[in-house]
Amino acid sequence: MELDNRKKRILQAIVNEYINTIEPVSSNSIIKKYNLDCSSATVRNEMVELEKRGLLEKTHTSSGRVPSTKGYRFYVDELLNDNDLDINEIKYINSRLQSKVDEMEELTKIATNTISEITHYTTIAIEPNTSRQKIEEIKFVLLGSRMLMAIILTEVGTIKETIIKFDQDVTQEQVDTLSIMFNNKLKGKLLSTINMPIEQYIVQQMNYRLDVIKPIIKQITKVLNDESKLYLKGTEQALDNPEFKSNEIAKKFLGLLDERNLIFDLLDSDSDFNVYIGNEVSGLNDFSLITFKNRVAGKDLGTIGIIGPTRMDYSKVISVLKYISRELNKGLLE
Repeated sequence: MELDNRKKRILQAIVNEYINTIEPVSSNSIIKKYNLDCSSATVRNEMVELEKRGLLEKTHTSSGRVPSTKGYRFYVDELLNDNDLDINEIKYINSRLQSKVDEMEELTKIATNTISEITHYTTIAIEPNTSRQKIEEIKFVLLGSRMLMAIILTEVGTIKETIIKFDQDVTQEQVDTLSIMFNNKLKGKLLSTINMPIEQYIVQQMNYRLDVIKPIIKQITKVLNDESKLYLKGTEQALDNPEFKSNEIAKKFLGLLDERNLIFDLLDSDSDFNVYIGNEVSGLNDFSLITFKNRVAGKDLGTIGIIGPTRMDYSKVISVLKYISRELNKGLLE
């Protein structure tokens, strides 16, 4: 959609003012504040035109306008300032990201907490899709004569572990042999490689005992197919937003957070950055979700999303996400 510069400036002013005040915006309230340099009548005429184009909506209780989903979309795609961080926010983000961590999962939690603290919205994080990760090493630890722990370490530091039980005794020599066999075949391969054909391969090519290998394959496959962890932060902060004074909206929001399939589907995207606004997505309705790939030195650690009302401060949220994403991807912690 094409808009001339004056319409763009007026739409930008209306979105910013509505985000700041949650009050329908009138022509008089933005002329001086946003240096529009035109008369009130001109601004009103432009607002009528923006409404006709579906970018603004008129409320029943006021002559002012509010942004529509389409208006927010145009604002995000064309008008948004994605460098909306002050020096204190930048210093705080850097101090948090430079925290010492022992596992990549801790780094994801730190980034998630920091985003929620700066934006005051709910932040959601999921692990990377395991099927897209490569195996770094598989370790087997004998816990008893009939119990074995399998530990799978991926290239990005994700650790999966599971306990395997047997109907007969297993020796340490057998465990050592299994470790060599599995690592020779699977190291450097995608996690999705672990399936029943691997069992057949080892049995046929290595002539190893099926009764030992079969339960290992079965249990490893099960743990790799388990639902990714979901980490949630800032729900109470989000409920402080004026929209949630309505019990109906608050219930919808909490219900949305329980819709794990929808959340996972939106976060599990191949794109590095996504903005989902209101009713553009079935199930979001009164809310918006912004997601980005959490990477360190180019390695995918999963996806982080920020969810809040459609009257979200997109400029602040996207600025925070892009800054953190940029710093993490540079390998700040290496």
